[in-house]
Amino acid sequence: MTSSNSTPVPRGWIVWSLRVTATAHLAGVLAQAALAGLFVTGDVDLLTWHRNNGGVTHSVLYLQLLAAVLLWRPGRGASWPALASLGLVALETVQVVLGQYRAIAGHFPLGMAIFGLSAVFTAWTWLAFRREGAA
Repeated sequence: MTSSNSTPVPRGWIVWSLRVTATAHLAGVLAQAALAGLFVTGDVDLLTWHRNNGGVTHSVLYLQLLAAVLLWRPGRGASWPALASLGLVALETVQVVLGQYRAIAGHFPLGMAIFGLSAVFTAWTWLAFRREGAA
């Protein structure tokens, strides 16, 4: 399938796999922020939930990376979504380490950056292919 300017458009299932994984990842990141906020207000039991949700969210990000690679190859789409997803994997890995060492001076602002980047990426997945007919 090609768009009106003869650029190959990835198959719908590839686009949808990227949309679903990016949206699930963003939901996990949002839950992380909520759990962190509740933890710092005194509900110490939520630290375990925050840790467990972080592991699930990070795992979903690897599925997003896989979907982004499929978008690029074999989907013949742009490579930047795969590189952006790989960058998020690196940032979240640092985030996990900072959290394990309780280095909140870096953990909090990095979490906000991850949230912002994830939100922009997810919005892009829903808007990028609307005109090309891949979704």
